[in-house]
Amino acid sequence: MKTVRRMIFTEVLAAVGLTTLAFLALFSFIDLVDELRSVNTGGPDGYQVRHALAFVGTLAVSSLYELLPITVLIGSVSVMARLAQNSEFTVLRTSGLDPWRALRTMLGLGLLFTLVTFAVGDFLVPVADRAGQFLKARYLREITVGQTGAWLREKQAENAFWVNVGSLQPDGGMRRIRIIEFDGAGKLISTTEAASGAFAGEDAWLLLDVKRTEFRASQSTQTQANRSELAQLRWPTTLTSEMAAVALLKPDRMPIIDLFQFMRHLDANDQASQRYEIELWRKVFYPLSCLVMVVLALPFAYLHFRITGISTFVFIGVMTGISFFLLNNLFGHFGNLRGWWPWLAAAAPGLIYMLLSLSAFTWLVLRR
Repeated sequence: MKTVRRMIFTEVLAAVGLTTLAFLALFSFIDLVDELRSVNTGGPDGYQVRHALAFVGTLAVSSLYELLPITVLIGSVSVMARLAQNSEFTVLRTSGLDPWRALRTMLGLGLLFTLVTFAVGDFLVPVADRAGQFLKARYLREITVGQTGAWLREKQAENAFWVNVGSLQPDGGMRRIRIIEFDGAGKLISTTEAASGAFAGEDAWLLLDVKRTEFRASQSTQTQANRSELAQLRWPTTLTSEMAAVALLKPDRMPIIDLFQFMRHLDANDQASQRYEIELWRKVFYPLSCLVMVVLALPFAYLHFRITGISTFVFIGVMTGISFFLLNNLFGHFGNLRGWWPWLAAAAPGLIYMLLSLSAFTWLVLRR
């Protein structure tokens, strides 16, 4: 059985590797074409072709994480279908490879792919995404999420602060900062605008070129506005650079620990954390989909055909993988809109395809 297991492992690993390289090449080409529109912006020392190639390289890591379950399915299906077409799997079955041993072998492969997917998603993707974003920021000058920037909220004693960060700089600084302060009754206390700022340790921000307006109620029931301009202002806060980065960057490309800490911050400040909870659970369940894919591919080895080409079954594998990818994204959006349990919205696609794979295995392998 060790020889059989080694053969199946070698065949599937090679097929999955080639399929992954092919998909990565296609996706990287599309990303490169899209990035060429930004080339030569920012002057002669700005964004160049070599920078676009480096940025596409960082995007390839994220593409690898998203593609692995699909390529695992396609590679496994192609190997199982080829073994069935050449009657090699029939020989293996007569040599003692019963369905349960075949299932254990495929689950071992799936566990290996699960560990690889988890490592790529939680360790490599955050590093590559941060490097890619700051590479663009270095030559395109800033990281932003549009005209409105990113909004954060913090509670200090009885007061609540709404903080808006327009963009992040390559050196970790911030630009276009607005801070709006309310008291416990919801009345506006002050507004602060700063052209730039920096993280002054873990307990404060250092704001530069500050325009501050304070609102105070006078005895005549009219509100007075006192305006002042300061060269710099030290604002005490528990908002860290990681929290600002999570708010500005995509949550699906953050490590689990950062997402968890940001969720705790949102909950402590009475903010909705549904989106980030779903992303957290997706990062937990998504690697496990590789186990589902290898089980889904096993019944293809028990098909009896000689004329039909493998390409038909590879096409079925491609369409199944694409449908899983689309369903995974749709359930994330639906769960966020409808207020589903985060773990259910993240696990539902995998559970659906696990039931399909076990049903196919039971009907085609055990009963036939």
